[in-house]
Amino acid sequence: MTTKSLTVRVGARSERVIEAVLLASACVAIAATVGIVGVLGSESVAFFDQVSLGRFLGETRWTPLFADNQSFGIWPLVAGTLITSLIALAVAIPFGILAAIYMSEYAAPGTRKILKPLLEVLAGVPTVVYGFFALTVVTPALQKLIPGVSGFNALSPGLVMGVMIIPLVASLGEDAIFAVPRSLREASLSLGAGRVATILRVVLPSARSGIAAAIIIAASRAIGETMIVAIAAGSQSNFSFDAREPGQTMTGYIVDISKGETPTGSMEYKTIFAVGLLLFVMTLIMNVISHRLSRRLRKATRA
Repeated sequence: MTTKSLTVRVGARSERVIEAVLLASACVAIAATVGIVGVLGSESVAFFDQVSLGRFLGETRWTPLFADNQSFGIWPLVAGTLITSLIALAVAIPFGILAAIYMSEYAAPGTRKILKPLLEVLAGVPTVVYGFFALTVVTPALQKLIPGVSGFNALSPGLVMGVMIIPLVASLGEDAIFAVPRSLREASLSLGAGRVATILRVVLPSARSGIAAAIIIAASRAIGETMIVAIAAGSQSNFSFDAREPGQTMTGYIVDISKGETPTGSMEYKTIFAVGLLLFVMTLIMNVISHRLSRRLRKATRA
């Protein structure tokens, strides 16, 4: 057997081993997803056997822990989740996209190599630290600036959560902008367009699929955030969109119920899975929208 044929055979075996490992990894991911969906679905069926879907989606009070006059309307938790997420996106989207534009279009290569890892360090800070920072630093500052801000509120965790997901928007947005061919920039500049006009009318539209995907992924991250809102937003399920008031998100409620004080199998315990199932459906819908939007915008860009 020649050295060349031996090398080819070893290479073929290595390819088969790598293919098998990748297939096994994909199967593990699929099995984990199926298992999560199965547990959420089976436990949620037990919940909806006692609480109708119309009551779950039609009422506006969420008091499953009350001994009397229990209400299972999910909208207070949805409102708390949406308001904190929208505040976070209002902070993360403009600052993240501006940071992405600077790193891709204005920063020198050496500066970009330094700034991007430093910016991504924010994503590595534990969310518990962000939560206590929101509670002990941001909230007192807001109380001095804005009248009527409670000790627990939706504004403070929303702002801090926005800072936390800036690196996500900036990193993914910068990758999308940096991938735009240099020839498009040069063509625009050669026609007399300024640098700002080139960025706004050529570069950003060409990178819009990646930017849109980054925004939707950041929104999913904000909706699924747990510790910041659990620490700083409070645990009062108020159906209100006033960010100065205490609120409770879906993830915050799951944390409160999962502390071990709720008896397993009780009605209160089953609410965890109903809320988790709705949260799973919301994030799944956003991921599907992100995928379809990216594909549609990519086709429009190529056309």
